[in-house]
Amino acid sequence: MKSKILQFGEGNFLRCFIDWMVQRMNDRAGFDGAVQIIQPIGDELCVPSRILNDRGGRYHTCLRGVIGGKTVEEIEEISCVKGVDLAANVEKYALEPDLRFVVSNTTEAGIQYVKGQDTFPAKVLRLLKARRAAGLGGLVFIPCELIEHNGDNLKKCVLAHCADEGDAALAEWIGRECVFCSTLVDRIVAGRPDPESAERYAARLGERDDVLVCGEPFHFFVIETPVGFDLEKELPLRAAGVNVVYTPDMQPYRTRKVRFLNATHTTMVYLGMEKGFEEVAQCIADPEFNRFVRKVVFDEIFPTVALPDAEKKEYAESVLERFANPFAHHKLASIALNTVAKWKTRCLPVVCDYYKAFGKLPGAMMQGYEAMARHYDSMK
Repeated sequence: MKSKILQFGEGNFLRCFIDWMVQRMNDRAGFDGAVQIIQPIGDELCVPSRILNDRGGRYHTCLRGVIGGKTVEEIEEISCVKGVDLAANVEKYALEPDLRFVVSNTTEAGIQYVKGQDTFPAKVLRLLKARRAAGLGGLVFIPCELIEHNGDNLKKCVLAHCADEGDAALAEWIGRECVFCSTLVDRIVAGRPDPESAERYAARLGERDDVLVCGEPFHFFVIETPVGFDLEKELPLRAAGVNVVYTPDMQPYRTRKVRFLNATHTTMVYLGMEKGFEEVAQCIADPEFNRFVRKVVFDEIFPTVALPDAEKKEYAESVLERFANPFAHHKLASIALNTVAKWKTRCLPVVCDYYKAFGKLPGAMMQGYEAMARHYDSMK
């Protein structure tokens, strides 16, 4: 396989979403591409990264859920990952002649410009600087961070770091040779299986895979591409059967997903933890909490999404069905990571739009905000 993709982020989501897609392109569309993972932070590899390297980059995904009333559980081997390296070594991967794509998930806080600091965009600039110096071509960036216009913002931050260096020629080369695509990603990834399932998978596989990652069968990928740029020709996602949409304007898709799915997650997480729940499905299975979640979705988020009611209702119901997936084991503790940044990007726009429409705050969503405040207050 040719080293075509550099991936910033070793976490479960990218391995169950992007790398799973790369494997499908290799198996079904003749992509013949390998992924080199960069651990974006840290001076030494974390435990999962070391395990992945010990396994030669090979691991498994398990997609499980209920589709049309039938239980689905599919285990697939992912063999397209070469391994994991530290960000300190990123320049050497710029020299890969077949490198064409850079994907990332460095959390909502990852794409930011801080002068003089080695942020993720600063690391990208180091990569591009080394690539241009080697006389190699530009790259296509496909960030998966859940912020608006993630591709545009990444480019803006990279060019800001470039301006700090006073390298106008490099900035011109980046603008001419590189493409920054904004994206929307949608798949609930639970991560490691529970101990009982892990033992069952080990028996089924004939080996123990301590970096096996579990997710739901549902997936949806929206990529905003420049007019005239045929990404599918180079990255055959659709040909591989991936549920992908290429569009010059992804905003309607983003608003629908971020509000119905992510804002609901962020609203419910600390209230659920206060009630002793550990997983999303437990929240949905509780009748009282289920009514609370439906109030958030249908009474407060629903009127803030500017799409036809029938389309909104269908998608909202599908989200609640995914939340109820008994196999996902989607931990509230995982959702709670970086909650303040998530609340600003996911929930605050809903609250503002609701207030503009009705002249009052959305009560259920504010209960979630208050629970978040109680959590952080308790940490003082």
